[in-house]
Amino acid sequence: MKTFDRITIDPNKMNGQPCVRDMRVTVRRVLEALATYPDRNEFKREYPELDDEDIRQVLEYAAANLDDQTIELATAA
Repeated sequence: MKTFDRITIDPNKMNGQPCVRDMRVTVRRVLEALATYPDRNEFKREYPELDDEDIRQVLEYAAANLDDQTIELATAA
């Protein structure tokens, strides 16, 4: 089992959501921000407290927790 030393879960912080290094920055928020800021430099200006290893572990943690089920996507008509 993979360990994530930068992803923390504390029931008393952010309703127990996975966070980065005990900060009030959730894994979900980092993923949403990465999608919003496709330019990594812009993302880093917005979140200077996160370093490259934090981002790498967020992505790996999210991938490790995804289900491998097939989801039907809507197609353009």
